[in-house]
Formats: sequence, C-alpha cells, structure tokens
Amino acid sequence: MSASHDLHHGHLKLQYEPCLPIPNGKVCLWLFLSTEIMFFAGLIGTYIVIRFGAPTGSWPRPEAVHLVEIIGAFNTFVLICSSVTIVLALEAAKKNAAESAKRWMWLTFFLGCTFLGVKAFEYKSKFAHGIYPQMPHSLIYEKPDVNYSAAVRTTLQDKSNQLSKEKTELGEAFHRDSELEQCQTMLVGMVKWSDLASVRAETSVEQHAAYENMAHVVYPAGSGAGHGMPTDDIANERKIRIKELEAVQTRKAGLLAEKKAADDKGQPVPLVDAELKTSEESDALLQARIKFLDLCSSSEAEEGLNHKFENEGTWLTLPMMIPSGNMWASTYFLLTGFHAIHVIVGLILFAYILPLRLDSKKAHLLENSGLYWHFVDLVWIFLFPLLYLF
Repeated sequence: MSASHDLHHGHLKLQYEPCLPIPNGKVCLWLFLSTEIMFFAGLIGTYIVIRFGAPTGSWPRPEAVHLVEIIGAFNTFVLICSSVTIVLALEAAKKNAAESAKRWMWLTFFLGCTFLGVKAFEYKSKFAHGIYPQMPHSLIYEKPDVNYSAAVRTTLQDKSNQLSKEKTELGEAFHRDSELEQCQTMLVGMVKWSDLASVRAETSVEQHAAYENMAHVVYPAGSGAGHGMPTDDIANERKIRIKELEAVQTRKAGLLAEKKAADDKGQPVPLVDAELKTSEESDALLQARIKFLDLCSSSEAEEGLNHKFENEGTWLTLPMMIPSGNMWASTYFLLTGFHAIHVIVGLILFAYILPLRLDSKKAHLLENSGLYWHFVDLVWIFLFPLLYLF
C-alpha cells in the first residue's frame, strides 16, 4: 500500500524549454530557406515539364544557343569549392583562428565573384548572337515562314542602306564595298529567291522547305545541323542555275534583236517588251543566285552565314530560326537570373561579415551564411545538368 501511495502522490519534475533547442537566427533562416526551396522547386519543375514535354527535335540543343558545357562545368566546380571554403572558415572560427577564418572567407567571396563573372561572360555571348529573353532584341524565330523571311529582308535592307549612306558620305575613303555587295546579293539571291520559291510552291511542304533552306544557310545549328548547304548541293545547283542563265540570256538576245527590228520599222511590240522585261528580271535573279551560291561555298560560310560574319568582325547578324528558341531563352534567363540574384545576396552577406573579427563569437554568422550559401550551390547543381546537358 505504501508503494502504491507513493506512485499516486509523487510529483513529476518537468523542465520547461522556452524555445526550440537551436538559436532563433537559425530557425528564421530555415523558415526562409523553406520558402526558397518551394520557389525554386516551382521554377525548376516548370522548366522540366516544358523541356521534356516538347516534341522530339523541337527544343534547342546547347550548342545551338551557345551554351558551352565546359564553361558550365567550370562554374559548377567553382561553386562546389566555395562550399568547401566556407565550411573551412566556420571550422577555423570555432577554433578561434580568426585570421585563418578570414582568409577562407575572402576565398569564398572571390569564388562567388568568379561565378558571377563567368555567368556575365555567358550572358554577353548570348546577347552578341541575338539571343535575348524577349523581342524586339531577340533575333530568334521559331518557324521558317514569311515572318522569318521578312525579318531577314528588313535586316539586310537596313544594313544595305547604312552602307550605301556611308559610301556616299566617304566617297573613295569607303572600304566596305564587299560587305555592301554581300548584302545586295543576299537580298536578291537568298531572300527574294526564297520568296519566289515559296509563291511558286505547289504544296505546303515545298513552301516550308523554301524558307527552311534559307534558315539553314543562315544558322544551321538552329535546324540541328553543324554545317550549312552541302558542297555537292551547292555545286549541283550552281550548274543548273548557270544553264538556266545561259538559256535566259540567249532568249534575251533574240528578244532584243526582234525589238530592234520592230523599232526600225516603227512598229510597237508590247508582248516583246513584256517578255524582255521578264527576261531581264530573271537574268538579274539568276546572277544574284549564282553569286549567293559562291558566297555559301566559301570555307568561312561552312558553319552558316552568321558564323562567317562573326569571323569578319560581326558586321552583320541575321535573324535565326531556332525551334522553341524564345521559350528556351525565357526560361534560361529566368532560372539563371534568379539564381544570380541569390548569389549576389550571398556576396552581400560575406561583405558584411568580412570586416568583423571571425572568432568563435562570430561562428554563428558564418554558420547561418554558410547554410544559405550551400542552398544556393545546391540549386545550381540542379540547374547545370538541366540547362547544359539536356
């Protein structure tokens, strides 16, 4: 009875814990990171649905949008190293090795800046090739159609007008005749030729092919190829066009003789005049086409006309046809842009911490900023393979 009485009337001693057994700062950081995880999970999940939901062959390959895997891999390595250095800084701070902790933090800061520098270089490369997240700066067209043809024509016409104006102003000091001639050759031998081929096409497939061939010559990477028009195709078409030109010129000579004879007799020949005008237009068109084929056969144009102009100092960049290119650009700049903003926030945190004495009393600052930095690095670990490898 005595033992039973003690059990019923004994007092339990409870110890009250006023908060979670971790510092309040770390609790707030984890709450913040939980919202960030949901944010990036939504962005990355949406990208995965868009990317792998696209029909086969309709999503840009990394090289088509100037993504270099080795650069992305290097940036990944830089961030991984920065995660290591901030851990070493934390361990040094816990041991009261303030100077060592500061050295590791400076290295972390430098690696973060290196990552942003490489990303800025990549952005500059995209902008230089006309890849922007939206129009009107973007030179990407997703289908080879009349809209794409009109954009190429406008670009060439504007450049031709600019060069013609410079030639008028500079006179003999003008040394860009070759560029002006190339613009005029492409306007007639490529754009006008494709437009006429599309108009004369009997089926929608042939109509599509007319503009697709032009897009392929301008930027073959967008259509999934590494090179422009095959050399054999250029040679074969050139022979055909030369024969057509010879036939047109022979017919034009006959028409001129017929017109001269009629003029000598004072007789009007409207049908001959109309046919002669058509022959002259065909003559000019075929000559421009042959010049354009010669332009495409040069070694500099093997990887496309845009590649040729880039090697010549990027004096001209023509609109490109890249299936799903604008969607890719929008998602790429959105994902990497938000990630870069988070990297900048991390660097601001480091800039605040660096002037302090990083001993054991400040270890909690290093620990919390390290948690945030590891999260930023982890996000990039997901972004790198999704953007650069698939």
